[in-house]
Amino acid sequence: MTADVPTLRTDPAAGTRRRGERLTAHWQTWRPYTTCHPALLGLAGAMVAGGGSAAGIAVAVLAPVLGWLAGHYLGDYFDRDLDAIAKPHRPIPSGRLGARTALVCGIACAAASLLATTLVNWRILPVFACAFAGIVTYSLVFKQRGLAGNVNRGALSALATVVGAMAVAPWPSWALLPVALGFGLHDTASNLIGTVRDVDGDRAGGYRSVPVRHGTTTAVRLAAVLWAAAVVAIGAGALAAERPVPQLAGLAVAVLAGGYAFAVVRPGSVTRRRALRSHEVLVAERMVLAGAVVAGAAGPALAVAVVLPALVVSLFMQARMRARHEFPAGAGDGEDTP
Repeated sequence: MTADVPTLRTDPAAGTRRRGERLTAHWQTWRPYTTCHPALLGLAGAMVAGGGSAAGIAVAVLAPVLGWLAGHYLGDYFDRDLDAIAKPHRPIPSGRLGARTALVCGIACAAASLLATTLVNWRILPVFACAFAGIVTYSLVFKQRGLAGNVNRGALSALATVVGAMAVAPWPSWALLPVALGFGLHDTASNLIGTVRDVDGDRAGGYRSVPVRHGTTTAVRLAAVLWAAAVVAIGAGALAAERPVPQLAGLAVAVLAGGYAFAVVRPGSVTRRRALRSHEVLVAERMVLAGAVVAGAAGPALAVAVVLPALVVSLFMQARMRARHEFPAGAGDGEDTP
């Protein structure tokens, strides 16, 4: 008689589950509720530059999105030790996404963005180099140094509008300056609200963010000032727009939404969940702001056609994913005051 030889059996269902978990981890890393924003920034830059060919506009929209995804992958890679303390449920610290995989995916997205932009305009190379340096140094250097990290993130949004403009024109026009400045200020403000949400984890990880060093009330007030300056800059940009009235009308809608966002975190009522809610509103409001610029440059019909579906997608994805991405399961209601 021959001895039975044990055979290794694989479980197809287990393999399918693991693949599903990996795909979900990538999806969560993308933060799809934010990716419409860089697309609209690129489109706004392209429209202020006068529009262009279909290929140029496609690059203006796609390249900032690829850069945004690169930032998410690389940011999560560099922040993996901090996330292990504050957000262990996220893809890398939970083990659902390998750190090396995130690094490779981030580099691949950046390379694809670089290839697309240089094919349409090689002059974008210095702008791209600045953007990529900003992505890397945000987590490695500036994020733990207070306001410098918030300004770094704002600068990336400003550069996205420049990339969009240069995808359809050799050089950006002076009309883009107040627009780029406005989006830079706005995303500095919204990133600052994000640090209010993350104050406990940043403090535990040794990150000296503005709310860690100066308190959440100071951080919110500074964010409100930066947001107001952004509104003024975009309003000033309407003076150079082809259609100033639609741009100002869109700006008015954004002001109402932004005002609500800061009312949510008014002094004396700041909690982690309220900071998250405020940031969610600002994520939607900044798309309206980009739509206002598109309306001023190319007309309200195009602005509504692109912004309305972007808002629907973003709001739906935020409702489905946002809180679970920011707070671990069983973390409580988050209504404690930071």
